[in-house]
Amino acid sequence: MVLMTQDDNTVDVTSPAPQAPLPEEPAAAMQAPVPLRFIAVPGHRLATGTEVGPEETLEPQLPPLREAVERALVGAEFRDMRARDRMRAALADDKVPTPPSGLERLGPSGVFARPPQDLPALLRLADQLDNLATVEAGERALVWRCGKCGTRYAVPVALARSVVIPCERCGNPVDLTPEKSVGEEALMDPFAGAVNATRRQLAGFFREAMARGFTVLVAGEDAGA
Repeated sequence: MVLMTQDDNTVDVTSPAPQAPLPEEPAAAMQAPVPLRFIAVPGHRLATGTEVGPEETLEPQLPPLREAVERALVGAEFRDMRARDRMRAALADDKVPTPPSGLERLGPSGVFARPPQDLPALLRLADQLDNLATVEAGERALVWRCGKCGTRYAVPVALARSVVIPCERCGNPVDLTPEKSVGEEALMDPFAGAVNATRRQLAGFFREAMARGFTVLVAGEDAGA
């Protein structure tokens, strides 16, 4: 199997079978705002209600996918419960009654984790997310590029062979010798890749929050959304 890619479009150039249409729901979801988000702030600001400045907030850079956060937490645990259940419980049972100045934009929010008591559990959660991202990264492919038109070709690592093929776009010979590849990439659909990116971002965010001694909040959609 050889995949030809250009401008982020992927086409199977060896199989004449028609490709199944992409599901509509994930495509619609990719255009929607993220409804759940994490943010970390100094705990004493929450206790005193004093203003929280931008330099005192920490937030992961997550892909703009509506279900990315919940999907990223599937299979992970926090203390003795599923991480997704803990997130929902924080919003339902551990709400921040009056957000300090600077956090009003978050809308409804709850405390997900507090240092120092939650530090070990949050670090374990970060490790779980990294492991899930590694396990679910899926099959990898070697990548080549046509020297004339720049069209990219990808072949699963297990199927890579030394062969020369004509470029499907310009006819220029493309040498698919493994040693001449320009690198590797994961063979996964865009949504799965975004979920894995969310896992990595959350893992780093949780570790940094605990290192700073910040309280981790989970928030619903913006108040103005």
